[in-house]
Amino acid sequence: MALVVICGQPCSGKSKAALCLVEALKESESKQQVRTIDEASLHLDRNQSYANMPSEKNLRGVLRSEVDRSVSKDSIIIVDSLNNIKGYRYELWCLARASGIRYCVVYCDVEETHCRKWNEDRREKGETNYNDSIFDDLVRRFEKPDRRNRWDSPLFELWPSRDATDKSSAAILDAVSYLTKKVDSKTRDVKILQPTIATQTSRFTEANSLFELDKATQEVTNVIVEAQSHALGGPLSGISVGKDLPTINISRSVGLPELRRMRRTFIKLTGQTSLSGPAPPSDAESAKRMFIDYLNRELGSS
Repeated sequence: MALVVICGQPCSGKSKAALCLVEALKESESKQQVRTIDEASLHLDRNQSYANMPSEKNLRGVLRSEVDRSVSKDSIIIVDSLNNIKGYRYELWCLARASGIRYCVVYCDVEETHCRKWNEDRREKGETNYNDSIFDDLVRRFEKPDRRNRWDSPLFELWPSRDATDKSSAAILDAVSYLTKKVDSKTRDVKILQPTIATQTSRFTEANSLFELDKATQEVTNVIVEAQSHALGGPLSGISVGKDLPTINISRSVGLPELRRMRRTFIKLTGQTSLSGPAPPSDAESAKRMFIDYLNRELGSS
């Protein structure tokens, strides 16, 4: 149903914010299944994971893979980690888009001095903390979320050093409302991400995918070429490729070279690997349907 990305500097109160959000969601009327994904749940040590770039890259990959396996339209997934790199938040946004679910970012906005003090307090108590060198590096490289970016929006902000964070905090309540609000045709303030042509959920088997895709799109192209030869250059409307497939409705004559270019572009789009994994159509009929939709969208009168 939704993917929530918790974002903030090290020791900025992210885990507490995630816990409060979980409690508030469980008390809401939606009763959706809620799961938190963090380093601890995957048995990853923070200092080891952020000791160098290869280790950090591996950490993000493990978290991303777990999110990819977990996102669905039946649950709310909360990613409780630094999520400090905007490119990585974009990757998580792509996972949400590929699944056709809601997405939001909860940002714990805390000054470095407070984060440093909280890290030192944890060290004195023998709790999980960051080494000073790793803490300094993470603070330096933190990329603050910007609500103008689609992968940082909607953005719900908390100020843990100024206001106590609990399940009744304004940002937590706003996030819960956004994540659980029922959506209908009149809803305008909740955005459910929609998969693109390159992030559909079905997929070809690797052995036959290219062959089937090439064959299916060639059949559609042949139908268009033949129909245009009878239409004498006029628009094509209601041309049928097969039973249960959408009709072709093209507003102008399209030359064979242009059709070939568009066919190559479509094959590239459906076959390319997205950040959440490839997701081309599952069979020839699906490929034809998607190719027809693609042509109607690119060349149609609407």
